[in-house]
This record gives sequence, structure tokens and C-alpha cells, in this order.
Amino acid sequence: MEITWYGHACFRLREREVTVITDPYDKSVGYTLPRLRADIVTVSHASPGHNNVAAVKGEPKVFTGPGEYEVGGIFITGIPSWHGRKQSGERLSNTIFLFEFDGLTVCHLGGLGQVPSQAQMEVLSAISVLLIPVGGGDHLDAAEAAEVIGALEPSIVVPMLYRLPDLTIPLDPVSKFLKEMGLPEPGPQDSLKISKGSLPEETQIVVLAAKQA
Repeated sequence: MEITWYGHACFRLREREVTVITDPYDKSVGYTLPRLRADIVTVSHASPGHNNVAAVKGEPKVFTGPGEYEVGGIFITGIPSWHGRKQSGERLSNTIFLFEFDGLTVCHLGGLGQVPSQAQMEVLSAISVLLIPVGGGDHLDAAEAAEVIGALEPSIVVPMLYRLPDLTIPLDPVSKFLKEMGLPEPGPQDSLKISKGSLPEETQIVVLAAKQA
């Protein structure tokens, strides 16, 4: 499997003949989504930074909420959660998506705004790759992300939803999250290529470079 990040919460998950795009964004976030084609598109919540489905070419199956789905041998589970903070009084529903690819489980937390409940944590066990917000704002911040990672113990963690050049949304830089995790800032990778046999025994943090138009 190959995982590529396009900034914000948008990833391409590619396994054999099936391509998934998560949370495609529009120009309101400050940069332009490259031309992408997919078989599956998932939308975690209804905001322009996450639901620009029209930008994805092809005739993808689109999933925008909780449920169990199957496309091309990929099993997808949508789990209800919340985007935004309780204190603000303005919260949207958010869907966490689990993708099962032939022995690998990728979890995209979307715009998750609070640490999952114990019941949600139990559903999210045995994760191969966790795609997690770390930049704060209406999403998990560095300390909350570290708490979730400690509870779930995924094999690989890829941070998302943090400050990038030209981003119009005020978020913390990824360095704050890495400091919270007690790690130096590594050079970003272009993409992440993994197989079931290549997963590390201990949780590994991988920072991806954001590919943008």
C-alpha cells in the first residue's frame, strides 16, 4: 500500500487497483488540490476544507457518514464522532473512517475535535496506520493527539491538520506535536509505502510532505 498526503486531511490510499481519497479540500484553505482520481472518496464532515468531492475525477463511490461499506475488496467502517470543541457550542458531526486493506487497517480520524470515548477506542483497536489531527483549533491538539496515540498504540502514526505555508486556518505547527511526543523533527517523506510484514513493532511517527498543485 502507498499513502500520499496532499495537505490538510486529504490523503490518497492506493492498494493494487483501488484508490481512496479522504477529505478533498477547496481553495478556501489557502492552496489548491492537485488533479486526483479515485474509486472511493470519504468525507469526515461538512465543511469546504473536507468535502470538495467535485474535485476528484472518475466516478467514485462517496461515503459521508457512519456505516459499513465494501468497494473492490476494501472494507470501510464509518464511526460517529464530533468535530469542534464542546466549549465553543458549535460542533459538527464527524465520521472516523477505518479502511481494511488485505491485512492492513488504516484509520483516518477526519476533523476529530475531542479524544474518543472508551467505547470508540475499543472499536479503533489494532490499527496499522493512524492518520491523526495534531494542530489544534477545532481538531485534536498536540497533547490530545499524544493521548490518543498512547491509548491506541498504532504501528505507524501520520500527523495531519497542522500549519502549512499559505494555510488560511490558524493551526499549530507539527513541531509542537513532535515535541509533545519527545521526538526531533524528521525530514518529511514523499509517501509511505507499507505492507503487513513491514510494520514496526513499536509505534513509529512518519511526517509526510504535502503534495499540492
